[in-house]
Amino acid sequence: MSQHALLSAGTKSWHSLACSRSELRLDLTLGCGQSFRWRETGDGHWTGVMGGRVWTLTQTDDTLWYHTYNSPNAIGGDGRKRRAGSLLQGSGKRSKGVIEVKEEEEGEPVAVTPDPDRKEEELLNDYFQLKVKLGDLYRDWGAADPHFNSIAKIFTGVRMLRQDPTECLFSFICTSNNHISRIQGMVERLCQSLGTPLCQLDQTSYHDFPSLHALADNSVEARLRDLGFGYRARFLQQSARQILDSHGGPHWLQGLRSVPYLQARDALRTLPGVGPKVADCVCLMSLEKACVVPVDTHVWQIAKRDYSCAAGNGQKSLTDKVHRQIGDFFRQLWGPYAGWAHSVLFCSDLKKFQKLKETHCLKQEEEKKKVKIKVEGEGMNKKIKKMCNRKVKMCVKEEVG
Repeated sequence: MSQHALLSAGTKSWHSLACSRSELRLDLTLGCGQSFRWRETGDGHWTGVMGGRVWTLTQTDDTLWYHTYNSPNAIGGDGRKRRAGSLLQGSGKRSKGVIEVKEEEEGEPVAVTPDPDRKEEELLNDYFQLKVKLGDLYRDWGAADPHFNSIAKIFTGVRMLRQDPTECLFSFICTSNNHISRIQGMVERLCQSLGTPLCQLDQTSYHDFPSLHALADNSVEARLRDLGFGYRARFLQQSARQILDSHGGPHWLQGLRSVPYLQARDALRTLPGVGPKVADCVCLMSLEKACVVPVDTHVWQIAKRDYSCAAGNGQKSLTDKVHRQIGDFFRQLWGPYAGWAHSVLFCSDLKKFQKLKETHCLKQEEEKKKVKIKVEGEGMNKKIKKMCNRKVKMCVKEEVG
């Protein structure tokens, strides 16, 4: 049985990209609730499904390392059958130097050979949007916002993903009245129940995200209710059916990348189970609308607590008007990449990352102690020096006398 790859076992089957932690931190970016397909499978090693194949990612200070596992019958979220490594997601063009897929035993993948596959690099660059210089954005946001500047010192490298629109939409339909760990479990069950098997690693089975046709099947609602999806089961099946019947399929979702934000948001909101927050998450995380700030009660609290934003004061629930006002407030503060900046603050407020704040505070206290000791030491040295000078002067006087 194949195992999850570890960089410590050797770099022979790994590829790499130059990428500093200030430009990308895997633990924060993959663990903050943007995508629900990634798991930490080893110390600092993250394994998940992206672009119709299974990846393990890890990083050192200035390098992003990646290892892929081939599957002979991968089917992407758009429902088109393709050989892993042969197609760049959504491009429809065949890669140069397609890697031959081999199997040791039925259903067991063989890791990709060490020969570099440019399409893998393109997929990673596209998925993490590495052409966007995050350090420059952090400086701009910090200059405009002192609170952000204090948070940014701890939460560096929080980058916005560019996900497949189908996967992003149906994952976020699962987020209604939910929390990250439970959503991860739901999305995983959705993929295992309806997605194409890709490979098995250490007794963990990895599946591609289901196609729209799989999600739209009449049996899906009952199956998902049995899996604990509750009322969301109907939304998932009905939304998939509506996209196929009324819009012609996944190309409609892809096409929303080329229309203005408000038009894309309004189009998404015609789907069952898609409210303002889900629509905004899909716009930001898969449709290239970087200015979008998804607002839920969590973000509302951040706006009131840390920015004294008056939007919605006296109201108990979020309305479309309050949602828009808070979004406009942050867009005015942070500019065209406001959605990216919002993700940094959202990440910093998650309970799972509070230890980073505690560690940072401890380091600051240690630094203060070191400075205090140094200053006190310098002060003591000055006193000793003065005392020595006095004694020397006294000795000189006695000798002269």
